[in-house]
Amino acid sequence: MILNISIVLVMVAACIFLLMPRLRTSQDWRAVITPLASIIGSGFLVLGPILARNYGVYAPGMMAVLCLTAWLFGSAIRFNIKAIEDKVPSGPFGAGIETASSWSLAFAYFISVAYYLNLFGSFGVNLIPGTEAVHAKLVTSAVFLLILAVGWGRGFRSLERLEYTSVALKLAIIAGLFIGLGAFFARHVQDADLVFETPHVTGWNALFLAFGLLITVQGFETSRYLGGEYSADTRIRSMRQAQLISTGIYLVYMLLIAFVFPRSELGTSETAIIDMMQFVAPILPILLVAAALAAQFSAAIADTAGSGGLIEEQSGHRLSARSGYLLLTLTGIGLTWVADVFDIINYASRAFALYYLLQAALAVCYARSRGSAALLPFLYGLLALLGLLITLFGQAVEGG
Repeated sequence: MILNISIVLVMVAACIFLLMPRLRTSQDWRAVITPLASIIGSGFLVLGPILARNYGVYAPGMMAVLCLTAWLFGSAIRFNIKAIEDKVPSGPFGAGIETASSWSLAFAYFISVAYYLNLFGSFGVNLIPGTEAVHAKLVTSAVFLLILAVGWGRGFRSLERLEYTSVALKLAIIAGLFIGLGAFFARHVQDADLVFETPHVTGWNALFLAFGLLITVQGFETSRYLGGEYSADTRIRSMRQAQLISTGIYLVYMLLIAFVFPRSELGTSETAIIDMMQFVAPILPILLVAAALAAQFSAAIADTAGSGGLIEEQSGHRLSARSGYLLLTLTGIGLTWVADVFDIINYASRAFALYYLLQAALAVCYARSRGSAALLPFLYGLLALLGLLITLFGQAVEGG
């Protein structure tokens, strides 16, 4: 009871702090919130059990590798933001790469929205007894149609205003989660019964599985497309800050769960974290479901709007944003009924890896035009190669 009260008090205090007018109206903080909202979605909740189950004692290390990979791809995008601001020529191939990059991002959004809303459906029915996978798919399909109706009709402006409140709620719940997990971890340390599981996957399979999880730390690229709202320096700075904050959250999260749950308690479903948290504090499952629903709905709205806008822009207005919403909805509902959540996570990771590959290739073009030392184009070239490997070899998690 005391732990439940402590969790709620910390959550309320964090929420009050995040909703303070001075913070809420700060341009710099709002610039951070947009990429941070995308990075820390329900992928945050799904990723913990996946890494702990498959990598055992090395789960925190693998989390660090994922965050480092995201940081490196983010560095290429930040380099491109600065180059565009400085009007650096992109060379003979730059314009084509930029166009291909925008189309690949629009397509990646198709899959990411399917990923978000399938998690929404899974978490949405998790606390209802007697529900099955088909019920989650029905919920997901219904939300797809709702989003299409809103986008086709009045647009997303009214819903987009909910983004900050959604992120504040999510961060507050994460603060409460850390209080619960911290107390649980301390109890295991005191009782000297920490768990040190051996990895379940090794070698190339371990690497390819990590490739398939890139989507869970993706989202920082949204800063790239906020030029109408923020300066280049603000966007670069906000992306760095969002990635540093999210990396800190992810690493603390993995350290707190990797050594306290034996593999037998690490479920194989996308909502495994809910069952795990029942061992920590009775209130946490309900709070995590609320966080998941808020996070996934707001992320789906943002990516649907982004995809429609990209399609309209890249087609020279021959296709409308509404047409993009329709294509996204049809694709998403199709994926919902032919693939499971872990397959969709893998598809989304590989789709975003293709986008990051192209952004790294564009960074090579800008680096060469700037006359940078040969090492910089070489490093961005290696990063593009990593994006290619992830695109080709990302492996889905085996669910159950």
